[in-house]
Amino acid sequence: MIIAIDAGNTRIKWGVFDGAKWISLGVLSTSNALQLADVSAAWPEKAPVVACNVAGRTVETAINASLSPRAPILWLRSSTDACGVRNSYESPESLGADRWAALIGARKLTRGPSLVVCAGTATTVDWLDASGVFRGGLILPGLELMYTSLASNTVQLPLVSERHPSREPRNTQDAIVSGCLQAQIGAMEKMFSRIRSDPAAICLMTGGAAQSIAPHLEIPSRVEENMILDGLVYYHSIVLRQAIPA
Repeated sequence: MIIAIDAGNTRIKWGVFDGAKWISLGVLSTSNALQLADVSAAWPEKAPVVACNVAGRTVETAINASLSPRAPILWLRSSTDACGVRNSYESPESLGADRWAALIGARKLTRGPSLVVCAGTATTVDWLDASGVFRGGLILPGLELMYTSLASNTVQLPLVSERHPSREPRNTQDAIVSGCLQAQIGAMEKMFSRIRSDPAAICLMTGGAAQSIAPHLEIPSRVEENMILDGLVYYHSIVLRQAIPA
């Protein structure tokens, strides 16, 4: 058994992995990180914990405090290489740990080139080549952030209540929904053009907005709901293997 935790800007996602499948999954607000103490009461008592965090030091401290009765958490930090993935960021350690976990998870899923998309508060669109090199990526506001930004920073544009895109938007609400969606799609499909010639190329998506975006893509794509958690579990297995004497 192993517990994986992904602490994002808006939510903390956790899962209990039994070595073959996820037997329990859950989500809570990042602002309620201390509630993990209550949530963890149902987790296997001696299961190790692996985690990543992009929500800041205060949240990491809260998670450590919540799970203090357990063994120390193994925190995934971005590095130059891990689990067959090499990081070409100018400052590898500055890459978001969730993106790093997603890249590791994607590398386990496919050996072909992939576009690794995390569609959360922000949308990240990362290029992983067939040799396992992270070549670079994009960061843009997520769908909800686009909607709220337009509503907060304009006088006449409302916060949309119904999220149904249109091919031919003829009202303000449809124009906002369709425009924000197409901005997301455009970034992904433009980035995918770098790997399109490879028949094995695929866009792997995760995050809260992935299911809303994926049906509208005109590129090979698949939603992997637990790609970040999968990457964390794979990272833990490699660290554990390296710690065992030959």
